[in-house]
This record gives sequence, structure tokens and C-alpha cells, in this order.
Amino acid sequence: MDIKIPTVGESITEVTIAEWRKKDGDYVQQNDVLILVETDKATVEVAAEKAGLLKIKTPAGQVVPVGSVVGEVDTNASAPASAATAKPVSAPSPKPSAPPAALATKPAANGNGHGGDLMPAARRLATESKTDITQVEGTGRGGRILKEDVQRTIEGGVSPTKAPIKPAVDIPPRREIHTEKGTRVVPMTTIRKRIAARLVEAQGTAAILTTFNEVDMTAYNRLKDTYGEKFKEKYGTRLGFLSLFAKACVEGLKAFQGVNAFIDGDNIVYNDFYNFGIAVSTEQGLVVPVVRDVDELTLAEIELDIKRLAIKARDGKLGIDDMRGGTFTITNGGVFGSLMSTPILNPPQSGILGLHKVQDRPMAINGKVEIRPMMYIALSYDHRMVDGKEAVSFLVKVKECVEDPERVLVGI
Repeated sequence: MDIKIPTVGESITEVTIAEWRKKDGDYVQQNDVLILVETDKATVEVAAEKAGLLKIKTPAGQVVPVGSVVGEVDTNASAPASAATAKPVSAPSPKPSAPPAALATKPAANGNGHGGDLMPAARRLATESKTDITQVEGTGRGGRILKEDVQRTIEGGVSPTKAPIKPAVDIPPRREIHTEKGTRVVPMTTIRKRIAARLVEAQGTAAILTTFNEVDMTAYNRLKDTYGEKFKEKYGTRLGFLSLFAKACVEGLKAFQGVNAFIDGDNIVYNDFYNFGIAVSTEQGLVVPVVRDVDELTLAEIELDIKRLAIKARDGKLGIDDMRGGTFTITNGGVFGSLMSTPILNPPQSGILGLHKVQDRPMAINGKVEIRPMMYIALSYDHRMVDGKEAVSFLVKVKECVEDPERVLVGI
């Protein structure tokens, strides 16, 4: 039975074989995971349809078309008496190249005591001029042979009287570095190539503009201080501000529907549902899994969904269905310390909200200066689809809902 690369999503024509989970010649059972294939969106498992003896035809690390045969399972082979689960076999790591040999700096001393430590520039000049280094007397610190000493020997000059050793308090000469440093060339992963292509696509096809505002997080902190522990005890996850911002964005999108729409040729497609992409950073790169029907979920359900998707992203278990269907995106650069940024659209969406670091700042409150926990928020939008007034008004709506969470509860 042939092992074929399955169709893993719309517009995906090729995948990378990231890892064979079984070895060539292993006896595999039905539903055993055989391969991990990497697409431009996620990592997908391919399982054995029947039990049999595995024969690998295409090794890990190869890029292959969807539908191609990469191995086979001999279903007529007899199962061994004790079929142990084979350990995963990953692509062999390239052996690091041997470091360059250290440059020799100490030639053998001759009978006259010449031939102290040899500086690189002096060695190079001596080699080029075919000068016998044992005939050169070094005048550097500790008898080091300098380039000038070699030059003097070539010209037949007399070595000057060595300068007395200076006190130890003087600044020592710069330490000579003999290691050679260079560059490394590493192929881009499929996910990284796709991220690069989509960012260029977003910049090239949309008229991206960003507007900013700031949010006073005092009300959220009060909510967290009051209910945070009970929330965690009941639901098993913390009360984060991502869920509050998500609910605030729903209110904003209901009021300004163009931010939840996109352009398709000469048409505008308005979405009457609210599926939010939540940007998650992984070792392989940035991925944007989707939390669906945010308007129907409670704060706890949103937090649990985000946590579930973040764990799948970290473990490389996101599927195609986890990644598609988003209508709007939220990204939180504040977890890395970003104070302000201009997020790039996730095509074909028309809006993305960037959250940032919460930082105490002096604010004028009712004629008095108070220290408040403030966050800058940024909305990048497609100016072809969304006017500046609409974008600014959407951001103000989000700000009002977060600063006064009761608005979310009563829907105003």
C-alpha cells in the first residue's frame, strides 16, 4: 500500500517532510503516525492506513508535491512476535564543520634566544619575504616579534635597544584574537518562507495605515484583583486582558462593520461572524490560529480557547482548520516588551489590533496628576476598505469598552 502525501489545505501544492516517526523496515500498526509534514501554515501528521512493513522512499527534509508517493506499507508481511514501537527518526543533523586551525604564534627559539612570540602581521611579512624568523630579534613586550622587527631584518638594519618594561599599571596591549569568524547559510523553513511571502503580499496589495490610541488599564486591574483568583480556581486559567480586548473588538466591529470586511476584486465581502486570529510566536515562527465565534463566547471560554491553541502551536500540532477562517486579528507585542508598533495586516483581512506593554505613566485625571497603568494600542487597516474616521472611531470604541468593562456586559 502506497503512502501518499494528502491534501492539507486550499492552494497548498507542496509540503516538506519534517520527520519520519518510524524507521525503514519497522513493522507499523494501523493508525500509527508515520510522517510529520510541514506546510506553510502548520505541521500535519500522516498515519498508516493498515498494518505492515514500512519502506521509506523519500527521506526527511525533502520538499514533495501533494499526492506524491513517499513510501509504502507491505500489508502481506508477517508481524514480528513482539512489535515494539520504533523511535522517531528525524532528519540527520549536519555535522558542524571543523574549526579552522589556530594560527601558530610561537616558532622554535634558536640558540641566540631569538624567535619569541610572533605577531600575525610579522608572520605574514616574514612568509612573503622568505625571512628566517630565527634571525629576527623581537622588541615587543616579552620579546614579541613585531612587523617592524621583520622589516628591519629585511632591510639589514640594527635592532634598537629594547625599551624597559613599563609598570603593570599601564594599559596592556590589545589581546590578539586568532579565531576566524564567518557567516552561516541556513535554508528557510516552509513556515518562514510563507510568513515572508504573506508580509510582502500584504504590503503590496493593501493600502495599510495605522492609527493609535492609549488605554487606561486601571479597570482591568481592579477586575483582575477582585475576581482573578476565583476565576482561576473555577476555570483553570488566568483572567487575561486578551479576552477583554476580544470582547471589546466585537463591539467595535458591530459598530463599524467595514473593519470586519475585505475586498474581493470589485466586491466587498462583509462578515456577519467574528472569528479572531490570535498571533502566537513559536520556535518555527509566527502563527495565527483562529478563535471562532468570539461574540458567542464568555471571557473564560475565550481564555481557554487561546490557551488550547497556544499549546498546540508550541507543540507543532496546529491543523489547517485551526488556521483558517479568521475575519480580524489581535497581536500582543507587549509580552516581548514592545511599547508601540505598527502591525501588518493578515490578508485578506482589513484590520489588525496591536496590543503593547502596560506601563505606569503620569496622567491628568480630573485636573490632577495620577500614575496610571497605560497601554498604547494600534489599529492597522486597509485604507481602501476603511476610512480614517471609521478606523479611529473603532479604536475609541475598543478603548471605552476596556476602560469600562460593564459596557461589554450590557452591550453598549
